[in-house]
This record gives sequence, structure tokens and C-alpha cells, in this order.
Amino acid sequence: MQRTKPPFRADHVGSFLRTAAIKEARTQREKGAITAEQLKTVEDREIEKIIAKQENAGLKLATDGEFRRSWWHFDFLCGLDGVEMKHIDHGIQFAGVQTKAERPDIVGKIGFSSHPMVEHFKFLAAHTRVIPKMTIPSPTLLHFRFGRASISKTLYPDLDEFFDDLGRTYAKVVQAFYGAGCRYLQFDDTIWAFLCSEKERAQSRQRGDNPDELPEKYARMINLALAAKPADMTITTHICRGNFRSTWISEGGYEPVAETLFSKLDYDGYFLEYDTERAGGFEPLRFVPKGSKQIVLGLVSSKLGALESKDALKRRIDEATKYVALDQLCLSPQCGFASTEEGNVLSESEQWAKLRMIVELADEVWK
Repeated sequence: MQRTKPPFRADHVGSFLRTAAIKEARTQREKGAITAEQLKTVEDREIEKIIAKQENAGLKLATDGEFRRSWWHFDFLCGLDGVEMKHIDHGIQFAGVQTKAERPDIVGKIGFSSHPMVEHFKFLAAHTRVIPKMTIPSPTLLHFRFGRASISKTLYPDLDEFFDDLGRTYAKVVQAFYGAGCRYLQFDDTIWAFLCSEKERAQSRQRGDNPDELPEKYARMINLALAAKPADMTITTHICRGNFRSTWISEGGYEPVAETLFSKLDYDGYFLEYDTERAGGFEPLRFVPKGSKQIVLGLVSSKLGALESKDALKRRIDEATKYVALDQLCLSPQCGFASTEEGNVLSESEQWAKLRMIVELADEVWK
């Protein structure tokens, strides 16, 4: 019952705590004390180390830990045509803490010419013996957080035209990564979880959107991108409720979006946050079609250092099998360990202990 193609029984979302060398080099670069090329040299060396650690932990995949990024999403989005980083009055509000005051700003028609992260993937692929996995933000991230109010009506008088442009742009992104050799790509997405939060839905209305209409619009846009996926490429998604310095944004189970999310989207797998009661129960998994789609249960917290009990995790997996066959389930942390360069509040040793435990547990459950 082990899997030879992604997602794997023991998998992980993507990001890792930035090492001391990475943090120091980025600080020096911000001060102008080193060049961009010198920073890249440090990043290359530290990424090679993080790849080796993933392989040594027994994982069948490796990411670059998102070591070249400040944000898990904005760095990628601002590399698309028509998008620039903008400094704003305040950051995104998490539980008790705010992020840096930046956001992607739409300044032209959305498109794709080239992207530095394609080269980042090539470096990863050239330095690992396992399957290289690339993570990028879902196209939904360019709309929901700032809404209709952030999209010029001169550029896009009809919002459906914006969604179509964004879907076609991501189709080109998929093709570009495939051309670079990528066979395991992930769209990271907070928006489906936000659409399960009454607070976030109310804020969406204040921004001029109708949250009741968004699931269908987002599904059409994402499927437009996924239609470019060749048969030998796996594309998964990760659904998150916010992950910044071990805090979160939204709460609420998957029920409001489950049917659309699992039945109408053409993803090969879903990484789902399930480490706390904020995610609700497993009942929404009844909408997962029988067959090849994989549900990766994020039962292990990337926000806390304490190691979970194997027995408790096995009981949770057993609960999930009431709704999805064991052969359609995998295991991972609920999110990355550092969705932004600040990282979550745990140590590197605790991070690796969790991943080793996931590998061991997957071997026991899916013998």
C-alpha cells in the first residue's frame, strides 16, 4: 500500500525553518553588505543541505524549503506579468500578530512570460535523488484577500475576464514547470478555508465580492489551469487556515466548500489541515470521489514543537477511514514550518523529529 508516485504516504507541505546562514545572508543583503550573487551562493549551499536532510529522513520527495522566498505566495505572484509588490499601511492580521505591510498590486493585464522560480526548480531537481516537488500559490490568492476593490475596473471591467486571464496564465505556468522537468507541483491555497469562515466571508462582502459565488468561479479558473497538466504530472493543493509565526487567521470545517472542492476540482490530491479543532471533523471527506484522488491528512502540527503520539495519530487516521478508504489517505504536517521567512515557533530539531515520525508512522500504517 505504499505509493510510488506523489503524493506519498509520508509527505510534507513544502517550507522549512530558515537556517542561521540563510537568515544572516538575507539580513546582509538587505543592508547592501553582500551582492545578490553572494546571497544566491549561500542559498544554493543551504538548499543542498536541506535536500540531503529530507532524503536522510526517509522522504520520497524533496523541496527547496522555500529558502529563496520571503513570502510563500507574494514572491511568486509578483513574478507574473502585470503584478508588482506594493507597500501598504498595515499587514495581514493573524491571531495577535501582523505580517509585513506588503501586497501584490495588479498594474496590468495578467500574464506569464518567464519566472525565476522555474530556475529555482531546476536547481532543486539537479541536486536530489528523490522526486523534486515545487510549491506555488494558487491563483485564488491574487483575488480573495484584496478583492474586487484591488482590481482596476479600467483593466478588468468584467471580473470574469480577470479570472479567465489568471486561469490561462497558470496554464502557462504549469507548462513551464513541466518543461523544466517538474512532475510534482502544488498549488498552496488558504482561500477555500477562508470561505468556511463567517468572519472572512463578511470581510469578502465588504470588499465588494459575493462569497457564495466564488467557489464556482474559483473552480472554473483552477480547472482552466489544470487542463494544461500532462498525464504524467501530479498537481496537488494544500488548504490552510493561515500560518505565520505559529498563529492562524480562520476557523471552520470544510463543509461549506467540500462538494465543490473535492468533486469539481481536477486536483490529484489535497493536503488538508487537521491538527486542531479549527478544521472541524472528517465528515466533509464523504464528498471525496472513490478512486485515485489522495487526501493527505495534516494531523501533525508544524506550529508546535511537541511531538504527537503515534497511537493518537493512528486513531485519527482510523476515524478518517469512515469517510475515505485507507488507500486514498496519506500523512503530513498540517502546513509548512515557515510559510514566511520568520518561521514558526519551534526548533529545527523538533521540525526534523516530526518528519521522521511521519515516515515511521506511514510505514506502520501502510505496510
